Amino acid sequence: MNKPFSLYVHIPFCEKICDYCDFIKLQYFRKFAIPYLEALEKELESYDIGMLYTIYVGGGTPTALEDDLFEKLLKMLFPYTQQKCFVEYTVEANPESLSETKIKLMKQYGVNRVSLGVQSTDDRILEAINRHHTFKQVKEAVSLLKENGIDNINADLILGLPHASKELFKKDLENIVDLGVNHISCYSLTVHPHTVLFNKKFKPIDDDDMRELYDIAHEYLKSKGFAHYEVSNWAESNASLHNITYWRNQQYYGCGLGASGYIGDIRYKNTVNLDKYLKHEYVEEREVLTKRDKYVYEIMLALRSVHAGLTLSHIKEEYDVDLYEKWDVIEELIKEELIMYHAGEIAITYEGMMVLDQIILKLI
Repeated sequence: MNKPFSLYVHIPFCEKICDYCDFIKLQYFRKFAIPYLEALEKELESYDIGMLYTIYVGGGTPTALEDDLFEKLLKMLFPYTQQKCFVEYTVEANPESLSETKIKLMKQYGVNRVSLGVQSTDDRILEAINRHHTFKQVKEAVSLLKENGIDNINADLILGLPHASKELFKKDLENIVDLGVNHISCYSLTVHPHTVLFNKKFKPIDDDDMRELYDIAHEYLKSKGFAHYEVSNWAESNASLHNITYWRNQQYYGCGLGASGYIGDIRYKNTVNLDKYLKHEYVEEREVLTKRDKYVYEIMLALRSVHAGLTLSHIKEEYDVDLYEKWDVIEELIKEELIMYHAGEIAITYEGMMVLDQIILKLI
């Protein structure tokens, strides 16, 4: 069995919990972070990880760790970065906790890409969702990263936040492009149960208004030289190689509280219970995949990104499914400009991204 070439590591701690957040997260306390990192190290060792191309450290907020614990994490992962084939090492960060000390540590231990949780460039909106940074801090963080030799930078934005408007979103895009980052992610706000926004009875914007925001992002970022290569992602130069692993339905290790992974015929999800995790009871759920399951995942994931797409001969060889037998469906999707077809490969268009679920259903 081939081993995965990518590793995702989850650091669940945050200094503060944002009003919209539904991720696996915990309030940061050092007394929990120390045993967590010890358990994480044991989990990493249990996989006998070999050659890696990418590492992605997400959260939570990895930079919420104090400097010595942040360095402990980076030291733990450093051996996996030493192969010649290793390419991309991403760490998520919040602007208020991204100090120059942490940036220098990242540079020292091989981190070459940082994903900043910006969410909005309007300070009033940031305050309204309980974010604890200002746009000034975002600018300072980007400047510090570049000064220290890390210029592969993503900025996350959230569409449909409280008090936001189309005009303010346009300003967000202009502000972020002016910073000189080379990757932008735009995610639509979902109001999940048990979040502060849900308890405040915040009503999200409707699908038509959300579509209009995506249209604004698509057109403006295209005019600035950004390729819209996945539903929520735009790249000026460097697409996220780690995320392309997911969209190509390739295997990856997932370590940490609530992390998901895919090894061999098994997709798994780790426990979200910290007590269990600290006792080294890592995996909570396992899904043993049939050939049909793998095919469905391939369709669902590969059509999200123009960098993945579907090679019809590969689908036939790998899953024994002949999509040419659905040529009438494919031809209809091409005519509607929802997909592109060239030399035996199908890729999504922007219009297709906006109705992706419908396309997936037609193909599976």
